[in-house]
Amino acid sequence: MPKAICLLLLLLVPLSVQAVDLHTDWDQLLKKHVHQGEVNYTAFKEDEKKLDVYLSRLDATNPGVLSRNDQLAYYINAYNAYTVKLILRNFISGRPVDSIKDIGGLFSSPWSISFVHIGGLKMSLDDVEHEILRPRFNEPRIHFAINCAAKSCPPLISEAYTGAEVEKQLQRNTVSFLNDPKANYVAGNTLYVSKIFKWFGVDFGNDIGGFVKKYAAPEMLGTINGAGSDLQVRFLKYDWSLNGF
Repeated sequence: MPKAICLLLLLLVPLSVQAVDLHTDWDQLLKKHVHQGEVNYTAFKEDEKKLDVYLSRLDATNPGVLSRNDQLAYYINAYNAYTVKLILRNFISGRPVDSIKDIGGLFSSPWSISFVHIGGLKMSLDDVEHEILRPRFNEPRIHFAINCAAKSCPPLISEAYTGAEVEKQLQRNTVSFLNDPKANYVAGNTLYVSKIFKWFGVDFGNDIGGFVKKYAAPEMLGTINGAGSDLQVRFLKYDWSLNGF
């Protein structure tokens, strides 16, 4: 087949298909090393070269040519993949750190380290979250998709995000996390929620109860409604222990 025709056919491939192919390696790694939200970092370390290939592919991709949903999936995957990379690059004596907060210096957090290379730009995890994901997409459910490598963080799912599925994935994650009694629950007239709601209250319209009610299962919803205007909100302690081994 002439080269010109091959090039034309390549250009005609839908961007959504290209975007799905982009995350294949990451999807395989997640399925292999993440089980019910728990990450096997030791086994992940053995596949670090494959992760690096995926990260290089993200860096070589211009997200600006992707659809909005494909961009959203791109940045969520990038955040999660680079969080895993951060843990892998900080192994001590062949073992991962006990907490992501053990990484960084006296005046720097793990999220402020500029080691993320995506779309030809160098940035930090904070940049991805606060300069791109939050302001650009205005989507509070991203907080239940990006993973901070801690036990109290919404779990890392065992599949890559894709533009075609990201809406369903965000919805599923949000419902699952908000109805997990280890993360959020109601006792009497008090709604106990993750500190995520404290840190990012503005993203939830400063209406935590209202947001939770949108996704609450019938039993939780009934209890919240029963409390009415007497509903109190309290924030649970955040466990920063590593979400794996």
